[in-house]
Amino acid sequence: MKVVITGTSRGIGAGLARAYAARGDEVVGTSRQGPHALDVTSPESQRAFAAGLGSAPVDLLVCNAGVYLDKGHRLETGYAADLWAESFATNVTGVFLTIQSLLPQLRAARSARIAILSSQMASHERAPGGSYIYRASKAAVLNLGRNLASDLRGEGIAVGIYHPGWVETDMGGPGADIPVAEAVAGLTRRFDELSLADSGVFKTWDGRVHPY
Repeated sequence: MKVVITGTSRGIGAGLARAYAARGDEVVGTSRQGPHALDVTSPESQRAFAAGLGSAPVDLLVCNAGVYLDKGHRLETGYAADLWAESFATNVTGVFLTIQSLLPQLRAARSARIAILSSQMASHERAPGGSYIYRASKAAVLNLGRNLASDLRGEGIAVGIYHPGWVETDMGGPGADIPVAEAVAGLTRRFDELSLADSGVFKTWDGRVHPY
């Protein structure tokens, strides 16, 4: 199986890349620098990356690259306009551009899957306040994933959206609930079970359907 994972320089992305490589899968892990360089916000970078992959099928695309730039901001003084633009460029537009650029390789696979990492902070039902930029961007990519699931179903491409847990990474912080290894183990199981039957699902790393 050929797996492409964005944002593998650290954290969950790095953990997923190691896990798939250990299984014997062919893994292409991207970062802004390195052998598989990709700036997900740049159409030119996307085109170059896709061209470098050639026409070989991609069986699983994991859209993991993301930023959390408004952590700890206060309503009265934070959330500058440029942070909104940068966050949405990475967390939403970057996901769309990656999927769009790799459509030929996904279509070449027998039953391709796309996994989008969103967050429990995307939920409309659970809205405790704060982190407005991050929450809005993750809600937007959840909406994007569900609409892509509808459009790609007829081509046999399944799309899933996932909350990876509150994970002990640079983004999650040392007080998070679970280590990277636990999140990765759960996510790989979820990606394995993704099919057209549940395309468009919003699930947690441990298999629960997440409230929208």
